Amino acid sequence: MASSRTVLIAGGGIGGLTAALALAAKGFRIVVFEQAPRLEETGAGIQLSPNATRVLARLGVAERLTASAVRPSAVRVCSYRDREIVRIPLGAAVERRYRAPYWSIHRGDLQNALLAGIHAHPDITLHLGTRVENFALDAEGVRLQLRGASGETDAHGVALIGADGLWSTVRARIGDRKRPRFAHRTAWRALLPANVLIPEFREPVVSLWLGPDAHLVAYPVKAGEAVNIVAIVRDEWREPGWSAPGRAEELLAHYDRWPPLVRNLLALPDRWSKWALHDRPPLRRWGRGPVTLLGDAAHPMLPFLAQGAAMAIEDAAVLAEQLARNPERPEQAFRRYRRLRARRTARVQQAARTNGRVYHLKYLAAVLRNIALRQRGGDSLLRRFDWLYGWRP
Repeated sequence: MASSRTVLIAGGGIGGLTAALALAAKGFRIVVFEQAPRLEETGAGIQLSPNATRVLARLGVAERLTASAVRPSAVRVCSYRDREIVRIPLGAAVERRYRAPYWSIHRGDLQNALLAGIHAHPDITLHLGTRVENFALDAEGVRLQLRGASGETDAHGVALIGADGLWSTVRARIGDRKRPRFAHRTAWRALLPANVLIPEFREPVVSLWLGPDAHLVAYPVKAGEAVNIVAIVRDEWREPGWSAPGRAEELLAHYDRWPPLVRNLLALPDRWSKWALHDRPPLRRWGRGPVTLLGDAAHPMLPFLAQGAAMAIEDAAVLAEQLARNPERPEQAFRRYRRLRARRTARVQQAARTNGRVYHLKYLAAVLRNIALRQRGGDSLLRRFDWLYGWRP
């Protein structure tokens, strides 16, 4: 493969790995630099809607996930008093409507499926423990300044994709040095073996409880053998960094008015991890010349629509298609990529923010929300996601 077809990617998360596979499928040689010394299986689950699973199927990744992914039959929406409000159909209803499945899956299983594709492809190289410190443009493309265990090195390619997450170094080097805004919410995550839970929590459904200043999500992963729990609360952050171990007593204080069924669930995990949630407004410029951004580096998503991974996966598909159409002029391809993605990702960001407010309503506003959801019904609520789930590359 000619060196003029070498594309560099900063970041080996879901977005970066998906972009590597999508670009390699278009005939590019890919080099991925990930600052973590190893890609470990993290303890978080994610939901993959049809707009994402459709792309993974095209890349040959979905077939590696069918054994571990769960196809939830519905989203069960409850008030924080554990009264069911509405069920939004998933499962077969989603596959008929969108021609692609809705999955709940362990993030580590998705990462491993992507890595299997990376390692099997002769034109993709993954460097771990290597951080992109800076870049410079020249007549032939982009030169990276890298730092790893052996010191400083460099690399050269025709283009650079910054898939390095919320705290993106590439984004800062492009010119946006504003820090992400803390959303005054924290997300607590834990994983439990399914066999220690009552049958209600082992059902193949996404359970969503809505309450004042807090909500809770639980769904099965790992072929139903484990249940992922995510609790999101209005909170402040006093820890160094953006993630930390969490204590159950601290979390339960946010749920003191919730019913015993939910509090007992929250008391089960031996270990909680908590994250500070951050947000950024839409970015007017995603890149400079043959450099662009992807996923959270361009448009971080609050988790109230379960679309963070999906938007990065969509980005990867569109970016690969545009670069393949204009490989000699990556700067033009990247401008077209941004035009195709900016409005949609901004809409998803805004929809996630709105959900965050709606989920945490109090008093009369919460009562009116519940009445509206019940009257609309599950089928109608699913149709409201046509614009999101029906997307195709």
